[in-house]
Amino acid sequence: MDVTESLAPDTAQDASLELLGERMSLSVAARMASASPREELIADVRRGLGAPRKWLPPRWFYDDRGCELFERITELPEYYQTRTEAAILEAAAPRIAALTRPHALVELGAGSCTKTRILIAAMLAQGCTRFLPVDVSEAALAAAARRLVDEFPRLHVHGVVADFSAGLDRLGAGERRCIAFLGSTIGNLLAHDRVALYRHVRSRLGSDGSFLLGVDMVKPVDEVEAAYDDAAGVTAAFNLNLLQVLNRELGANFDVDSFAHLAPYHVEMARIEMHLRSLREQWVDIPAAGMRVHFARGETVLTEISAKFSRERVEDELSQAGLRCVEWFSDAARRFGLVLAVPA
Repeated sequence: MDVTESLAPDTAQDASLELLGERMSLSVAARMASASPREELIADVRRGLGAPRKWLPPRWFYDDRGCELFERITELPEYYQTRTEAAILEAAAPRIAALTRPHALVELGAGSCTKTRILIAAMLAQGCTRFLPVDVSEAALAAAARRLVDEFPRLHVHGVVADFSAGLDRLGAGERRCIAFLGSTIGNLLAHDRVALYRHVRSRLGSDGSFLLGVDMVKPVDEVEAAYDDAAGVTAAFNLNLLQVLNRELGANFDVDSFAHLAPYHVEMARIEMHLRSLREQWVDIPAAGMRVHFARGETVLTEISAKFSRERVEDELSQAGLRCVEWFSDAARRFGLVLAVPA
């Protein structure tokens, strides 16, 4: 079987396929954007650090060091999301597979695919033959793809190195698919951006596709804040590593020790925010971006938001995008949820 048959024809936005090894069950395609990753980073830095309230997008967390730190975060005792979602998947995967019966499983923001293998095993039993993980980290994607084809010899894996939107754009038509977006990564987006992404997903489902979404539910403030400011300081290191990315890639001279990790929860918006707070007044040069940036003492840079959800909020936003919830799966404490949706 040709692993590329479910993809739209290459355009100027996409690179040709690079096969990894000799097995035709494994391939990875790299996205070629109109701008290089470095140019995109420069553009984001100019927009974000040039704004009155400074910000940087979280996609730049995930260099090799950032991916390593995030995997450590998922194993922390305070970080309930990963193990709770995995337990829900263990219990619900056979039911999800029976309801969806996809020919192909697509995962946005796939990362290491640790939890997804639970879903893959159940879907293979229902006739699924292909897995298309989408992620911005080529190294993480290639490593995960190799592990999966070793574990599931009948599975054809085609990784796409791209962000969510570009990954969805690569999907062609003509097969029944389930698109999964796990880990409550959806919470990193603002409400209007979430609905826009749901609409994009809806446009790639056809009439018989399905969408599996993982969402972190609203819960006590102290429990949420502990998950984003762990006692071991791993999340702090993950956040501060963003400055090391700018130093390495753009020749910036951030003194990482002059910034601190901050992660307050805003009850009225039901979201946690991660910031980098300047511990002193300072100027930072970013030569590749042509910038010299001033930071006042106590000034912060917003690096990530993570919204927490109620069932009503999720169903309302999905309905705005033409998606209908058909089944919910959760743990006994209602800490985390998986919602299965189909075109309305």
